[in-house]
Amino acid sequence: MESEQRRPLIVLNGESLGHGRGRQHRAVLHDLSLELHEGERVALLGPSGAGKSTLLAALRARLDQRAAWCPQHHGLVPQLAVYHNVYMGRLAERSALANLWNLVRPLETPWREIAELTKELSLDGLLRRPVGELSGGQRQRVAIARAFHQGRALFLGDEPLASVDPHQALRLLALIEARHATTVVVLHQRELALSHFDRVWGLRDGRLTIDAATRDLSLADLDALYPDADSSPSGTPPTPVDLATLPCGRGSA
Repeated sequence: MESEQRRPLIVLNGESLGHGRGRQHRAVLHDLSLELHEGERVALLGPSGAGKSTLLAALRARLDQRAAWCPQHHGLVPQLAVYHNVYMGRLAERSALANLWNLVRPLETPWREIAELTKELSLDGLLRRPVGELSGGQRQRVAIARAFHQGRALFLGDEPLASVDPHQALRLLALIEARHATTVVVLHQRELALSHFDRVWGLRDGRLTIDAATRDLSLADLDALYPDADSSPSGTPPTPVDLATLPCGRGSA
């Protein structure tokens, strides 16, 4: 179904987004107009400092409890176990007394639910392990598990695939897609953006310079977002990638 026929969840019309309030406000994104529709899968691309995290934070604030959140730096508590970090995804749903008791003796139902979830993310056997003892890729999967545990239809991810290898990235994308009808994910992997998402938002120099369906875009279009992507260090153009060779592309068999 085309995005124009889907229910709009977010509509921004010529807005300025940034940090702070009043006289302390510093604009990062200028004259921003876009729409996020129900059931849409959006890849958010752009160079460092382009405003991707700012846009994602604005979407999160407006969607509120409708969106699961996976932050860029994981937002985990290193001293707490994997179980407790995932449990925090639904902390507000239980009383303070229940949450305090859960620190000492895990509640039966959440323990069972989180055990099943972490097994799906290849974290089984690590429920009692402090997150500070895990690898970067494992921490990334704990952060994704916490977002999954929230059980929401929308997923907002700020570089949720940054700490995993390409094969794990494909698997995690499939899990995200299976659990969430609508997604906005910050990526740096341009090929994944074109092969696994419906739409691309591209930011550069504080502006939205790309807002298009992936079927209408090429790698060259995405390269234009990055000032240093015109050539390789040797001065020769980068080798083009054949998207047809990428596994698990959206719409493939």
